Amino acid sequence: MDNSSTTRPDPLVVEAMTSILTEEFGNPSSLHRLGARAEDRVRQARASVASLMGSADEEVFFTSGGTEANNWAILGSVTARGPGCHVVSSTVEHPSVVATLDHLKESGYRVTLVPVDGEGRFDPGDVLAAVGPDTALVCVIFVQNEIGAIEPVQEVGRGLAAMKGRRPRLHVDAVQGFARLRVDVKEWGVDLLSVSAHKIHGPKGAGALYVRKGLDIPPLLYGGGQELGLRSGTENVPGIVGFGAACRLWAEDREQVMERLRSLRAILVSGVRDVAPQAVLHGPEKDGVAPYIAHFSFPGFRGESILHALEARGVFVSTGSACSSRKSKPSPVVLALGGGEEQALGAVRFSTSRYTSEADVDRTVQALSESLKELAPWKGKSSPSHVG
Repeated sequence: MDNSSTTRPDPLVVEAMTSILTEEFGNPSSLHRLGARAEDRVRQARASVASLMGSADEEVFFTSGGTEANNWAILGSVTARGPGCHVVSSTVEHPSVVATLDHLKESGYRVTLVPVDGEGRFDPGDVLAAVGPDTALVCVIFVQNEIGAIEPVQEVGRGLAAMKGRRPRLHVDAVQGFARLRVDVKEWGVDLLSVSAHKIHGPKGAGALYVRKGLDIPPLLYGGGQELGLRSGTENVPGIVGFGAACRLWAEDREQVMERLRSLRAILVSGVRDVAPQAVLHGPEKDGVAPYIAHFSFPGFRGESILHALEARGVFVSTGSACSSRKSKPSPVVLALGGGEEQALGAVRFSTSRYTSEADVDRTVQALSESLKELAPWKGKSSPSHVG
């Protein structure tokens, strides 16, 4: 139940990667036949990723994952514009974006963070109103990784396209929504878009950045000139091929899987409320939410205590983003919603995958019921005694 942190690679993904590791293990930059075969497999994977975001193949550049893609999009955009420019973002971005924006602020750049409403959505009008003549980049998340809110990135794209004169670039962090939900970079008016393989039953260590054709963006890495000179380093061919296989998987049955996950989320939400009436659901109830994420706060309990109690029963969840969940602090996303520190400390994220069954959900609800009965509620800001 922690599939927003990572997913189990699909057997077809493992099979595709194994063939690269054992047979077609050449370097795509090599001139001989083995290298050419590896290069062809990378080309096929690039086409598979591009097809799920509506881009041309040559607009997809492989990276080590979503964090690198986000860093490259942000740092590359402000570098292309020049020192001291302005960036607009929101208060519910992924830690890889938050940390990069903090670095920019320390380096003399201006950053404006647009607030969100009680369901975790920003108003596209607020985003557009924050744009000024020196704004180089608007950087927003597509699916909020903790609470699952689907953000109005399309409206932001349309608004920026309608602006006269020099408009800022639009970067979308689509890591938590790509493949499972529809993405169309052309229709959305996106300039840059980050995706990752391990969220969609692909391997860890593989991601990509969509870069609109003709966009000037300097590389983060220099060296051998791979990826058209924009991302040097020998390609992670097994990871890239696994990424492509995962994309083909979702292209075949996305709608059926999402419909099933919507049903499972409804069962989970109802079950959690039955065993914990005090639980607070964060994010939208039904519409405008990723159907594979349900995020609750349990007033009177610490989220990490619930996590460990569930773990003891064989159920794995998270207290927030996997990139920061080992840090014992209130969820900044819940705080951005106005939930307060108690709710932020009592947060637990449940997230499903294409492999999750109704029996898994029932087992999770039962384990939660047992856990809450076992744990003694706490009051105040100090750590309760039952935290492991």
